[in-house]
Amino acid sequence: MTAFPPLARRLLAAAVLTGGLVGLARADLTVGQTAGITGAVAGSVKEVTQGAKIYFDMINAEGGINGQHISLVSLDDQFDPKLAAANAKKLIDQGVIALFLTRGTPHTQAIVPLLAEHKIPLVAPSTGAMALHKPVLPWLFNVRATYQREAERAIEHLSLIGISRIAIVQVNDSFGEDAVQGALAGLAKTNKQPAAHEKFDRAKPELGPVIAKVLAAQPQAVLFIGSGTAVVDGMKAVRAGGSTAQLVTLSNNAAAGFIKDLGDIGHGTIVSQVFPYERSIAKPVIKEAIETAKKAGVELTPSMVEGYVSAKVLVEGLKRAGPKPTRETLRKGLESMGRFDLGGIEVGYGPSDHSGLDYVDLAIIDQSGKFRR
Repeated sequence: MTAFPPLARRLLAAAVLTGGLVGLARADLTVGQTAGITGAVAGSVKEVTQGAKIYFDMINAEGGINGQHISLVSLDDQFDPKLAAANAKKLIDQGVIALFLTRGTPHTQAIVPLLAEHKIPLVAPSTGAMALHKPVLPWLFNVRATYQREAERAIEHLSLIGISRIAIVQVNDSFGEDAVQGALAGLAKTNKQPAAHEKFDRAKPELGPVIAKVLAAQPQAVLFIGSGTAVVDGMKAVRAGGSTAQLVTLSNNAAAGFIKDLGDIGHGTIVSQVFPYERSIAKPVIKEAIETAKKAGVELTPSMVEGYVSAKVLVEGLKRAGPKPTRETLRKGLESMGRFDLGGIEVGYGPSDHSGLDYVDLAIIDQSGKFRR
C-alpha cells in the first residue's frame, strides 16, 4: 500500500502522544525504521541513519521520486529484538511502504515473519547475517556483505602478517554464532585453532571473567564479534590487563562514535569495512556522498556511507516501482535492478538473488582518530 498525507498526519499525532517517532516530515512516501536509537549501538545507528537522511533530503530537494517526497520514520527499539518486532508491526499497521535499516541480527530475524505476512519489503538491514542471504527471503533485500566474509577476511589478514595466536571473543546470540563461522573458516584455511574462544551475554555483558580467560592464552590478536559498548569495554579490558595484542572487530562498529568511546586505546585497532573508503573520491558514489554531506554540514563516516548507499538502493527501487508505488511494485522494482551501478560499486538483485554487495575491506584507526586504509 502507498503512504500518503493522511498517514503522515496520523504518524505525527502518534509522535505527539508517545514521543517515540524520530525524523517525521510531511511526505508522500513514508519508510519505517526500527533500530537502537538508544542503547549499546546508539552511536553507529545515529550515523547510519544520518547518511540515509542526507540522501533522502537531496532527492526531495530535487523534486522527489516521481514527484513524491520521501520521509523516514524511526522508532527506538533500544536494541531489544522483542521491541524491534513490535515497532515493525506498528509501522506496518500505520502504512509505511517499506521497512529500512533495521539494526541487529536477532532483531531483524524477529521481524522477518512479518514481511511475508504483510507483503512488505525490508531494504538494507544493517546486519550481515548469512541467514538473511541464504535461502533467499522474498521480501528482504540485503545491501551489505555478510559478517562471515568480514570475519574470514580479518583472519586472513592477520595470518598474512605473521600472527598465529588469534583469540575470539563473541556475543552469545545469533549474530555472534553466525559471524564466528567466518572466523573459524579463516583459521581452518591456515590449519589453525583459536588461541581462545570465549562468549559473553548480549543483554548483560560481563567482560571481566571473559577477558581474563583470553589473556591467559597470551594471544597475539583478539577478534571481537559484538556491538558497541560491549566491544569497547572488552578492548579496554585487554589493554588494562597489560596485553598489546592486535585488536580487531567487524564493520558494525565502523562508526566515529565507536572510535570516540575507545579513546586512547583506539589507535591501531583494525575494523573491517563493507563499503568503499569514505574519502575515496575515485568512487563516484563516495564523491557524491562527500559533497552531499558537506552541503548538510556534516563529515562523512563509514557508517554514514552505509546509510547513504542503502538509501540510494531504496530510492532506485521506488523509481522503478512506477508513479504510484506499492509494497508489491517496490519489490518488483528492486528485483528488476540486476547488476546496477551505484557509482563505482554494483549492487545485484533478481528474483533468486537478494544479496546486494559483496565488498569487504579492512581499515585501521590512526593516531588522529580516523579510519585509514
